[in-house]
Amino acid sequence: MPGADGSRPGHPSAAKALHWITAVCVLGMLGVGLWMTGLPLGLLKLQVYAWHKWIGLTVLALTLLRLWWRWRHPPPPLPGALPLWERRLAHAAHGALFVLLIAMPISGWTMNSAAGVGLYWFGYLPIPDLVPRDPALFEALRTVHRILSKLLIAVVALHVGAVIYHDVFRRDGIFRRMWFSGGKAP
Repeated sequence: MPGADGSRPGHPSAAKALHWITAVCVLGMLGVGLWMTGLPLGLLKLQVYAWHKWIGLTVLALTLLRLWWRWRHPPPPLPGALPLWERRLAHAAHGALFVLLIAMPISGWTMNSAAGVGLYWFGYLPIPDLVPRDPALFEALRTVHRILSKLLIAVVALHVGAVIYHDVFRRDGIFRRMWFSGGKAP
């Protein structure tokens, strides 16, 4: 609901922090994920894969925390001036992002388990295997993980494109609702 000055409420600071920490992790993971597969086998590749897994588990934890936060603190409503199709697309895109931000790390974690590789979060906290070692399952999960990564890239690109559309062309304050300065949309 607009305030007395006509502004619309932004997201709470905790929601903004969770959003932007997750965004940085996801963008970094996607970039590293695309880069690391082409590395020659060696210490660097093993280290990069370990960091990829650790950040993936962090994204999973952050996403679950974000979902809990949204359940306890529903996001502010979208501006009433948005057409119904844009509202529906925004809700569908956000839903797809949350599904992918859970499915990607779980597919990676399951793939790691099927490979028979021990996993320690940031090198210290042992993470249990989700499935027993199974080379055929590992190959299938690698394909699933690759497909999910392409879907995530597409949905993130759609999300960023929508942000640019709303901030640059429509100037309707959608982006400012999630940015740290001000937090109020006109």
